[in-house]
Formats: sequence, C-alpha cells, structure tokens
Amino acid sequence: MNLLPSGICFYLSVAIGWLTAEVDASWWYMGTLGSQVMCDNIPGLVNRQRQLCRQNPRVMQAIGAGMKDWISECQHQFRNHRWNCTATAREQLFGRLLLRSSREVAFMYAISSAGVVYTLARACSQGDLDSCSCDPTKTGSSRDSRGSFDWGGCSDHVEHAVRFSQGFVDAKERKQRDGRALMNLHNNRAGRKAVRRFMSLECKCHGVSGSCSVRTCWLAMADFRLTGDHLKKRYRGAVQVNVNQDGTGFTHTHTHFKRPSKNDLVYFEDSPDYCVRDHESGWMGTGGRQCNRTSRGADGCEVLCCGRGYDTSRVSRTTQCECKFHWCCDVICRDCEETIDLNTCKGHT
Repeated sequence: MNLLPSGICFYLSVAIGWLTAEVDASWWYMGTLGSQVMCDNIPGLVNRQRQLCRQNPRVMQAIGAGMKDWISECQHQFRNHRWNCTATAREQLFGRLLLRSSREVAFMYAISSAGVVYTLARACSQGDLDSCSCDPTKTGSSRDSRGSFDWGGCSDHVEHAVRFSQGFVDAKERKQRDGRALMNLHNNRAGRKAVRRFMSLECKCHGVSGSCSVRTCWLAMADFRLTGDHLKKRYRGAVQVNVNQDGTGFTHTHTHFKRPSKNDLVYFEDSPDYCVRDHESGWMGTGGRQCNRTSRGADGCEVLCCGRGYDTSRVSRTTQCECKFHWCCDVICRDCEETIDLNTCKGHT
C-alpha cells in the first residue's frame, strides 16, 4: 500500500534529487513551479496526468497558482489546533508526518480537490483559459421559487472543472486501486461535492421602478471559505473505516458508528497527538506556539501546550483607537500603546 499522500511533502521543494530518492511525488509539486509548469519535471505523475498536463499548460498554471488559496484555507481552519497545516521548513510544507492515513490527510485530499475545482471554474468564468468559459448549458428560461427568470450573466462552469479534476487529480489513485487509493478517491469526491453544495442563484432585476418584472440569473460559486468551513465540519465527523474483503469499499472500524456517506471524510489510522517536535516527520510540535490562557478550547494553553505549561511575557504593541468618521470620506484614528500578556507553549524537554 502506498501511504504517501500525493505531493504533500513537495509543495515548496527545491531539492528535486531528494524528492525523487525519498518519496513518490505527484501533482501537488506543481506549486513549486508556479507559472513555469513543466510537465516532465513533476516527479511521480502517472502517464494520464502527464498527458493532460502537456495538453493543458495554461490549466496547469492556473491550478499551480491556485494552490496557495487552498493551503491558506487549510491553515485558517486549523490555526488554533495542534496540527495547524504548517511544517518545519519550506521544502516540507506538511512533512512526512502525513504518511499516515489520518483524518488530517483526509482533510488535505478533500480541500485540495475542492481547490482545483474552485480555481479552474473561476479561471473559466474570468476568461483566463481558452479551453472553457461560462457554463454553456445555462441558456433560455427557467423557474425557481420566485417565478420565472432568464439565464444570463456568466454561470460558473463547475461541471467542467469537476470533470477535469476527476480526470487529472484522481488518475493516480485509479491506477493504484489499493486501500489508500480508495480512501483518497472518496475524499477527493467529497471535496468536489462541497464546492457544488454552495452554488447559488444570483439575479439582477429589470423592470420599471425596480419592479423586478424580469430577472436575469446565473449560478455562482460561494466564497471558498464556506467550502473550507463545511470540510472542517466533515473533518470533525470523519468516519474511521477499513477496506472490505473485496477491496472495493469500506467497512466500519467501529460498528456502532454511522456508515460513511459520499459527503463524509474517511480515514484509516488514528492521528498522532502532534505535541512534540518530530524531525523524521518534519513536524514542529507545539513548543513556542501562542496559546489562549483563558480558553478551554483547542487554542487553550492546557490543550495546545499538551500539559507542558506555558511562558508568559509582557509585550507592548501599537493599535489604532478612537477612530472617527469625518465627512467626507475619511476615518481618522489615533495610535494607542497597550501592554498585553503573551502566552507561549513550553517546548518539550
């Protein structure tokens, strides 16, 4: 079983020799190449992925550039957790820690798959790609709960983005077809479904005195933050599974838990505690992380510092205060000095 999540270790790597010697990279490595995506220089792509890469260089550039958005969203969602979607060095963005088939890996596959769909659909709608544009199926008239409307504007072509994601992102897992591949495919699909979930109808009214007697509408993706929030909820409720005897699906690890739906995230292994620095995995641990002394949640000093305690230091900072609006159209503030207590977790001894 190949336990390495595709390309996690390689987002910012510059040591190609180390990459190809240590692990099996894949499409996530495109983020290192930025706008200079070169299909033959991405380690670990299967033939189908390399073929699609050569045929669609501008699509690959868009996806590579868009990776920063889903990584940023991952870091936002886990900013107060022991695992906060960062690693020790630029060349190991997530670290070999994610060799595990944990729920964090499940989230990474889902958010990255969702990110590809979102990035590609947005690039199509904005006219950045010659191969796609607005959704061509949204023509003529239709109806919703408010009555009839005419399709107009530019509907995000999410179905095109989903099809490309299935063909490109899933290609490696479809070739391997082992237990880990089944897990990755399931979580990839859950990520794509999350983007679809937040499509909404936006309309512009036409008519005398704003009567809205005629509406022109289009389907638009919601802000990616909603997708991130949704997948974070799915992460919390992720279902631990085993591969069934046929190797075609999952059975429950805990029989009293629910059977996973297509919207759920699934994982095989329990997560590590992420408390201490692990040089082999590339994980920093929580030593030196800022914590909230009064919180009982994941960001609280007791939880985040793993019971090791924390150090408190007094620091001064300048903030804007006493802001007033002046007609028209300025907001003028004063610079105020304040002293705060900064709590940071003690390191492992």
